[in-house]
Amino acid sequence: MTNTAVLKLDNTPIILSRGIFDLLRAHIRSKKLSKYNEAKLELELKSANQVLRSALPANIVDVDTRVRVKEVTTGNEFTYDLVAPAKARNKHNTISILSPISVAILGYAEGAEVQWEMPDGVKVYKIEEVTKLK
Repeated sequence: MTNTAVLKLDNTPIILSRGIFDLLRAHIRSKKLSKYNEAKLELELKSANQVLRSALPANIVDVDTRVRVKEVTTGNEFTYDLVAPAKARNKHNTISILSPISVAILGYAEGAEVQWEMPDGVKVYKIEEVTKLK
């Protein structure tokens, strides 16, 4: 069993629309996540606040949002446009909400720090800015 103290940087529950919550549950069942990320996402979903999409605060990472994140150790910043899996297109610079970085930050608010296992190891990201695409 993974040490849950290492999995969570803070105790603030994530906020998700019901549809995204169900999508993440299905993603866990698909067994496409590492053991670390699966345990972390399970823990996040247990305490998640589910709301109607129309009630989702504007500073929460969700589908159809542009997110600027900073990798804490290197200071490198990245901007992602998160969209539904069927709408993700490299030529439009959009990525699926089921991509590793998206799953890591979904439901978190601007200013949160998130830990997630990437192919090259566990990384900590700070969510610098969240804006709606539509």
